[in-house]
Amino acid sequence: MASSKKDWEIRVGIGYDVHPFVKDRPLMLGGIRIPSQLGLAGHSDADVVLHAICDALLGAAGLGDIGRHFPDSDPKYKGISSMVLLQRVLEMVNQAGYAVGNIDVTVVAQKPRIAPYRDQMIRTITQGIGLRASQINIKATTTEGLGFTGREEGIAVYAVCLIYKKVDGEKI
Repeated sequence: MASSKKDWEIRVGIGYDVHPFVKDRPLMLGGIRIPSQLGLAGHSDADVVLHAICDALLGAAGLGDIGRHFPDSDPKYKGISSMVLLQRVLEMVNQAGYAVGNIDVTVVAQKPRIAPYRDQMIRTITQGIGLRASQINIKATTTEGLGFTGREEGIAVYAVCLIYKKVDGEKI
C-alpha cells in the first residue's frame, strides 16, 4: 500500500573543463585573478574552475551544460565574468526547485600552486552565489609531469556537486 509523504530528491552532478594557457591574458581561477605570466584561452574570462562548477550544477539538475546556455558563438558572452555565468546557473538550478548541498573541486595543474589562493577562491565563490564556506571544497593535484597539464600547457578541473529538493511522492 502506497502512502504519500515528503521525500528528498537528491542528485549528483559532475563537471569537467579544460583551457590551454595563452600569453597576454589574466589568469582567473575560482573568481579571482591569480598572478601569472600566462592566462587561459576562452570566449569568456576562461575561469576553468567556475566553468566546471557550472557544468556540475547544470548536469545534476538535468539542465544541459554551459555551452548550451552560454555558447561561445554568442558575442554577448565575449569576455563575460564566469561568476556572472555561475550566478545565472544557480538561478536556473534554484528555479528548478533545487538547493546546493555541496561542491567539491579538483584543479589539475603543475602551476600555479593553488593552496595560497584556495581560501580566497572559496570566499569569492560563496559571496558570489550565497553558499557557506563549508559547502565548497577546492583542492589541487599535479600529474607528475604527465600529459598536457604536466607539460604546463593548460589547466583541467573536475567538479562534483550534490543538489536536493523536497518532493511530494509516493513511496515505492
